[in-house]
Amino acid sequence: MKFPQLVPVPMEPAESSIPDIQAKQDTRKLAIDQVGIREIRHPVKVRDRAHGDQYTVATFNMYVGLPHNFKGTHMSRFVEVLNDHENVISVHSFKDIVKQVADKLASKTSSIEMTFPYFREKSAPVTGVKSLVDYEVTLFGVLKDDAVHITTRVIVPVTSLCPCSKEISSYGAHNQRSHVTITVLAEEFVWIEELIDIAESNASSQLYGLLKRPDEKYVTEEAYDNPKFVEDMVRDIAGELIQDERVVSYTVESENFESIHNHSAYAKISGTREEN
Repeated sequence: MKFPQLVPVPMEPAESSIPDIQAKQDTRKLAIDQVGIREIRHPVKVRDRAHGDQYTVATFNMYVGLPHNFKGTHMSRFVEVLNDHENVISVHSFKDIVKQVADKLASKTSSIEMTFPYFREKSAPVTGVKSLVDYEVTLFGVLKDDAVHITTRVIVPVTSLCPCSKEISSYGAHNQRSHVTITVLAEEFVWIEELIDIAESNASSQLYGLLKRPDEKYVTEEAYDNPKFVEDMVRDIAGELIQDERVVSYTVESENFESIHNHSAYAKISGTREEN
């Protein structure tokens, strides 16, 4: 009985023997502000004021600064940093990742954006029926001068009702769904829910995932009793953030998706603690 002849399988070349094009010198003398990867997803764990922790999925954008003498960066190392952490990344480990990305890619600067849906259970104002509302949250981590700074952005959907429409109309007033965006840099921990509460309490009315007829009546009349321009909302929200000693800087934006116009109304206000 004859056995088939075994043919030796060529070994893969060692990584050290493969040319590293990215590490070659570049002679154009132009540093790059940001280079990296975008739109990579990974499980994350965030602190939930009501339930302790909340598990969700985040989309990451990850960048470093590239010195003028390097031709390129090693894109795979960004993914390696994510995978080196636990299967679920926490907000605490997010700060460490910002540092590790810079170290792994031999850069003095790095920045990471982590965007995820955050869910909050809400009770309807009259019937108390419960439902979930989702909010878009982004953490911005920036390494500069050997320090990591974390900025939080929350987009909060609310209702706004036009004061002018209410004033000039014999009955009724036009309202619209609005997006309030709050971005804060804080010295101490700030709950996501705190920022949501500030936005919702300064709108004409907040939104709910599920409403029965008594609830619909309530929120419709609440909005009518609390008319707000976009200018009113950003000023009122900024006024609350100014009073919070934890907040170093803030930006408040409001975009009203108009119900009687083919455009949006928009306002933005920014400030720092030193200015106030």
